[in-house]
Amino acid sequence: MSGIVFFRTENRAETVSFYTDRLGFDVWLEQDGGCTILAYDNLLVGFCDGTETETDGIVTVVLDDEAAVDDCHADLADVARGPPKPNDDFGIYQFFATDPDGRTVEVQTFQHETPPVGSSSFSE
Repeated sequence: MSGIVFFRTENRAETVSFYTDRLGFDVWLEQDGGCTILAYDNLLVGFCDGTETETDGIVTVVLDDEAAVDDCHADLADVARGPPKPNDDFGIYQFFATDPDGRTVEVQTFQHETPPVGSSSFSE
């Protein structure tokens, strides 16, 4: 199973630039109707032209280790909401930032083993 998280945006070009230039997403698909779908590993996020900007929800980028989170924080220091820190409730190391539309972006790494992406406990 795969999926895409979509958000309406009033500033698609600036928002797409933020995710591609500063977080390393790639453009996966440009849709003629006014949507750009970005990919980062198994995460697909679409930003579509709208008369309002949707900011609910969190776009989370999962990196390999704490050093990668720290490096990303250095790149996003101007939009970060604070330094990276452990979150013992979830066993992660994380920080939050704000994209150009005001959405919350979380950058994290798990501090424990996780199942491979795409695995499921459901039988088909």
